[in-house]
Amino acid sequence: MAIPFPEISPNAFVIPGVDLPIRWYALAYIAGLLAGWRIVVALMKRPKLWGGRAPMPPERVEDLLTAVILGVILGGRLGYVLFYDLSSYLSDPLAIFRVWEGGMAFHGGFLGVVVAGLWFCRRHGYPMLPVGDAFALVAPIGLFFGRVANFIKPELWGRPTDAPLGVIFPGAAAQSCYGWAGQVDGACARHPSQLYEAGLEGLLLGAVLWVLTARGALKRPGLVMGVFLMGYGLARAFVELFRQPDAQFTSPTNPIGYALQWGDFGLTMGQILSMPMVLIGLVFVIRARLRGAA
Repeated sequence: MAIPFPEISPNAFVIPGVDLPIRWYALAYIAGLLAGWRIVVALMKRPKLWGGRAPMPPERVEDLLTAVILGVILGGRLGYVLFYDLSSYLSDPLAIFRVWEGGMAFHGGFLGVVVAGLWFCRRHGYPMLPVGDAFALVAPIGLFFGRVANFIKPELWGRPTDAPLGVIFPGAAAQSCYGWAGQVDGACARHPSQLYEAGLEGLLLGAVLWVLTARGALKRPGLVMGVFLMGYGLARAFVELFRQPDAQFTSPTNPIGYALQWGDFGLTMGQILSMPMVLIGLVFVIRARLRGAA
């Protein structure tokens, strides 16, 4: 019942003359950032959504975008280094700069965007919570594009499965199936966990945030951001049940890839990093509800 991986080139196109490939992964980052930028500009032009006054002038959003790009790239890379493979990078520090080899972490990129946003708001005197709500409202767009690009690449595939939706990913044979009965030539069907995340973190969470916005959520500073944090954390923790952890966390005695394990139970690194997001998001939601409209 396994589905062969569709023949999709990781390159969207190649620039003629210089033979420079442009990958879907890069286009996903660009599309997410540009779409988020234009939507935030549109939000800032509608003061009624914010209860009478937008948190910042529309023309300043472009300056904020520059800070966000740096936060995403630097935070995503450093997050992967610190959270997922620190020992390898300590043995070869120059590998930190070889970003074309892969290795970006959402939680690190998220922290990078938070730092960039806080710095920008403090420097220009803009209210942090409403600006954070604007960030959160457009974040699912980038998450959707990014997870689809993960599938096309392919990378970050799921655990072995005999479900009808199982996909045989090229390159996944190098990661042992640990005796899974459905092996074919050393490979096994796996959950397309990238698409699960695209649906939950991108489409579903994005729809929830836009429905809340249509009902006046931006008038309660921190509410949209809190729902985003809770929604992403819960979605990511759930998909971790189907996602194959990075190879450095797995072994024949730990095929689930627990980063924190006790007996037959444990937590993956993705779940560990997502739990604080859920708790912090809950605090923001309760605070916004108690304070009421701005």
